[in-house]
Amino acid sequence: MLEHLPNEIREGLEAARLRELKKRAKLRVQVGEAVFPVLRFWHDGFALDASLAPGKLRGLVDIYDGPRHVFQCLIVASAIERGELVCDFKRVTAVSDRAALDYWRAEDAPVGYLPRS
Repeated sequence: MLEHLPNEIREGLEAARLRELKKRAKLRVQVGEAVFPVLRFWHDGFALDASLAPGKLRGLVDIYDGPRHVFQCLIVASAIERGELVCDFKRVTAVSDRAALDYWRAEDAPVGYLPRS
């Protein structure tokens, strides 16, 4: 349906779509000192605004939700599609705020021992 519209209207619709995605963007990608807002995020990739991001993006990046570190991703491929830099990652690792346990802890386990009185 969009192919029947004039180019100016198509470009205006695309610009409006990107503006709306930028407004809703909560996630951001940090590469070294550079920070880019994430427009879309799915199970094996994410999209950035191509006008703000570098031409290609590869390697290890960190994804934040506000100040909270959420994921660490290894990007293996990126391409520009419809004004977005679409990045595919090989692995995504959720970041935890505590060390991983090497044993099973029961739900009702005591937190510590009380001294004898």
